[in-house]
Parts: sequence; structure tokens; C-alpha cells
Amino acid sequence: MTYRLGLTGSIGMGKSTAAAMFAELGHPVWDADAAVHRLYALGGAATEPVGEAFPDAITQGAVNRHLLKQSIAKDATALNRLESIVHPLVAADRQHFIAQAAEAGAPLVVLDIPLLFETGAEAMLDGVAVVSTDAATQKARVMARPGITAETLDLILSRQMPDVEKRKRADWVIPTDTLDGARAAIRAICDDILGQSDA
Repeated sequence: MTYRLGLTGSIGMGKSTAAAMFAELGHPVWDADAAVHRLYALGGAATEPVGEAFPDAITQGAVNRHLLKQSIAKDATALNRLESIVHPLVAADRQHFIAQAAEAGAPLVVLDIPLLFETGAEAMLDGVAVVSTDAATQKARVMARPGITAETLDLILSRQMPDVEKRKRADWVIPTDTLDGARAAIRAICDDILGQSDA
């Protein structure tokens, strides 16, 4: 039985770094954002249905994310319509990944899902790990990214469950203040999970 571990955390908390650390330990990692990029690419499963709903958002047979955002901004119902198209496709991509990993005998798969709690994804998981650091470090990391303003950060955070609530709901918390601390926490999580499966 392959253990399905959800990995989540607010923007700037170090989720991508943590996902890479799980991968370094040999555990398959599925990335929700990467799945959406695959679905939107030329020949991706989302291009045709998204194109039917938002014809202005297609460029050279692929979904143009910038144009798609413009379409959504013009129509209050657009985001719900987009999610009704994309979410089932993302879920199918995730299930395919899990099935492949299980077939290959992987004892643990990591599912990197940014809005895990916000979308209720924890219901299909065996456990959840949340990456976390202090608010000042989080803000400094995000503000160092190109094109990010304080207003943009506030808007993003307003759409995400507060970090304190995510930590309450998590089975494990990965402190990302230092790389060594994060790596040690991830090793302990893996030992915990694999120890349970061996028992």
C-alpha cells in the first residue's frame, strides 16, 4: 500500500524546496502546478474544453495563461466555470500518478498541492505535512520574487488559509527556517511513515 502524503503551505513558506528534498530521498513527487501546465500545453487534456469555454485564451493550440486571466477578470462566473473544467482533469492526472507509483512499488508518494485544505483534498490523503516559517521570513522571500508587490502578497494571502490554521490541521509541520532543519524534519516524517508501513 502506497502512503499518500499531502505537502502544502502558504506562499513563500518553502514548499518547492521541501518537495525537492522528498524527491532527493527517492520518493515520487506530484506537483499540482506542473500538472496544470501539462494540461494547458499543446495537446494537453485541458486545451480543447478550455478553448470551448474561453476561445480568446488559446494561442497556437495551447492555453495562454495571461489571456486566460484576462478572460476571468472580465466575468464573475468565469473562475467557477474554469475550475469545473480543470479540477477533474487535475484529479485524474494525480490519480494516474499515484497508480503508477503504486505499481512501481513506491511505499510513499508526495502530493504537492498549494491549496490542499482550501479545496478539501485532505480527504483523499493518508496524511498532510505543512511547511512553515515566521511571517517576516515569508514576506522577505515572496517580496524578493520579480513582480511581487505588498498588495499582490496581501491578495494572495487573503485567498489562502492562514498558516496557523494549516499547522493545526497538519499531521506534521516542516520548519523551513533553515535547510538543515527542513531536511531533518523531512527525514523524520519519512521514517515515521515507513516505520508504520513496516510494522
